[in-house]
Amino acid sequence: MKRRIVASIAAVAVSVVVLGQVGEVWARAGSGGSRGSRSYSSPSRPSSPASPTSPSRSMNQPTQPSSAARPSFMQRFGPMLGGFVLGGLLGSLLFGGGMGGLGGGIGLMDILLIGGGIFALMSFLRRRREAPAYANGGVSAYSASNTGAGGTAVMELPAGGAQATEVEGLAHIRQMDPGFDPAAFAESVRGHFAAVQSAVGARDVSAIRDRLTPEMFGVLLTQCEDLKSARRTNRIDGIRLPRLEVTEAWQEKGRDFVTVFIEGSMVDYTVDDATGQVVDGSKTTPITVEEFWTFTRPVGPSAWKLTAIQTA
Repeated sequence: MKRRIVASIAAVAVSVVVLGQVGEVWARAGSGGSRGSRSYSSPSRPSSPASPTSPSRSMNQPTQPSSAARPSFMQRFGPMLGGFVLGGLLGSLLFGGGMGGLGGGIGLMDILLIGGGIFALMSFLRRRREAPAYANGGVSAYSASNTGAGGTAVMELPAGGAQATEVEGLAHIRQMDPGFDPAAFAESVRGHFAAVQSAVGARDVSAIRDRLTPEMFGVLLTQCEDLKSARRTNRIDGIRLPRLEVTEAWQEKGRDFVTVFIEGSMVDYTVDDATGQVVDGSKTTPITVEEFWTFTRPVGPSAWKLTAIQTA
């Protein structure tokens, strides 16, 4: 009795696995292919889309006078007052005004005041000569610099943008292909995605063979043959791919590899050729698409070919 129960459970489990595999065969372009030495490693998911760049890193804003930078009363008028005092002393000496009730002669108090005034004046001039002079109008390279137009300043911070967060390996690819643009390449994958899905829907991948590596061509050809044998046809509608992003780039054995993360949605269903009935998926409810598509080529500016598809 126990053996029959165990056998029944095993049969059900096998049936579930088989049905699950059949469903995958009938769905859109299936996973498979080769990623070189990374074939058995899963690509890492990219971070969530970044929010719009904060204007704090590079922005125009009215300059606000700093209390620390504002000169004090003595800084602004001290030299002038010192000049008046010194001038008064010299005038009193030259024209006989005297100082401190000492009459027309020069007394000790006169000498001390004159010496103190000259010392203060010389100290002030020396400080002016020794004050540090910065480029950009007297501010450091990482602070606001006056543009001279309506009190507007431009904040300049150390460069951090795309160079600091660029995918590792892109620099090596650019050594032999300086014009390689990861954003433009990711956008071009949109056309590859539609072409592959259309070929699988037609159950004929010969038309896109030049876009596929031999390994990937074999994977898709097998899927098409299985659909033909089962008399099933896969249909794809309403493709929406709002996110296409390069997540990996590397070189090995004289070849470039680039992986693009694809995120979006589409309507994916399979019909029976004889009855036209939907046997898998839905004609109305879109499914979520999260996949990694890897492309390869010989090192240098040559045509890319799809070499692997992996589900995220």
